[in-house]
Amino acid sequence: MRYLSTRGTSPAISLEEALFAGPAPDGGLYVPETLPAIAPSPKGASLNETALRVATALFGDDVPSSALEAIVRESLDFPIPLARVEEGIWSLELFHGPTLAFKDVGARFMARLMLYFLRRRSREVTVLVATSGDTGSAVASAFHDLEGIEVVVLFPRGKVSVLQRKLITTLGGNVDALAVEGSFDDCQRMVKQAFADRDLPLGRSLVSANSINVGRLLPQTFYYFHIASQLDASEALISTPSGNFGNLTAGLFAKRMGFRARRFVAATNVNDVVPEHLAGGPYRPRPSIATLSNAMDVGDPSNWARILWLYRGSLEEIRRDLLGSAHTDKETLEAMRDVFARTGYILDPHSAIASLGALRGLREERGPAVLLSTAHPAKFRETVEGAIGRSIDLPPALARVLGRPEELAMIPAEYQALKEHLTR
Repeated sequence: MRYLSTRGTSPAISLEEALFAGPAPDGGLYVPETLPAIAPSPKGASLNETALRVATALFGDDVPSSALEAIVRESLDFPIPLARVEEGIWSLELFHGPTLAFKDVGARFMARLMLYFLRRRSREVTVLVATSGDTGSAVASAFHDLEGIEVVVLFPRGKVSVLQRKLITTLGGNVDALAVEGSFDDCQRMVKQAFADRDLPLGRSLVSANSINVGRLLPQTFYYFHIASQLDASEALISTPSGNFGNLTAGLFAKRMGFRARRFVAATNVNDVVPEHLAGGPYRPRPSIATLSNAMDVGDPSNWARILWLYRGSLEEIRRDLLGSAHTDKETLEAMRDVFARTGYILDPHSAIASLGALRGLREERGPAVLLSTAHPAKFRETVEGAIGRSIDLPPALARVLGRPEELAMIPAEYQALKEHLTR
């Protein structure tokens, strides 16, 4: 399959080229030239069975079946259960991977897909990624100790949780953590400048590993098809907590490929650029605002370009498939408290926003509703415990990092500082 730029003026390229290219030369993001039609998996199919079916449809022309099967098996070595929260509402628990966040799915698949191509070409690369919370730890874990790959993670100092930070800064080895004196938008801007800098004197290729990279985005379609193999209802309302909109974009891609969803909800915090636009306002990117759901603190979501491409720029068509729902920190805390009091189910701040989005969607659509639970509540222990009024245990993966020493460097929110660090 070939890959095109969302802006339409760069030449089509192969999967391997798109995987290592980052943004297209014309500034767009790569997308598949066509989206294959995929029949639903049989009811009760395992996650790996479903993922392999989807991966084969997407990547089977470029990766041999035996290699693709190994990539799926090694990437998805953890469960993604669909848990009943209450009557008519389900939670897809995407937080059972090594960093307890949904981004483990795409990051681990992408890392092993890259390694497959790197081994064939005897190449080395530097993975450069900006994070507002969970992306950095997922990418750092996914690429940790992989031969021929260095990882540089930028995160806004003081604007990620302690556990999110430690999952990045305690790995060492081939993982380099940079705390930026600024916002996530600053981190993302600096990363984009690095990819656009044709004079950057690196001895190895620079590649992206956030949802800008189509190799991380497309594997996220796996778990949408997994919903269909687990839920008896033929159609569901899907509420996706959204920041940079990669998770939602994958869901809309899945719908175009055959995943039967009634409608999607783009559930955001007060960084509500997209819900505001869906409600009739202008599309108005702006500086992000810090919130309790910090992984969604994005004021200029990159993947909106892919959604526009998918719908040929028609906002009317997007609105048929997508509702917007924006929520404050106060509403987030109330949702966590209410859901726990009524059901005993514990939500992290991001999943709480998905829960609010599900309730918003159910005012207009029939159920059932599935909320995507994107992070383990223990990653935001102080916030969660304050909301629900009880303590929660740390999973072993998080408890292990607390006592480990951190390795990080602090830099200003200036591209020159990043450039100097990359070329030292």
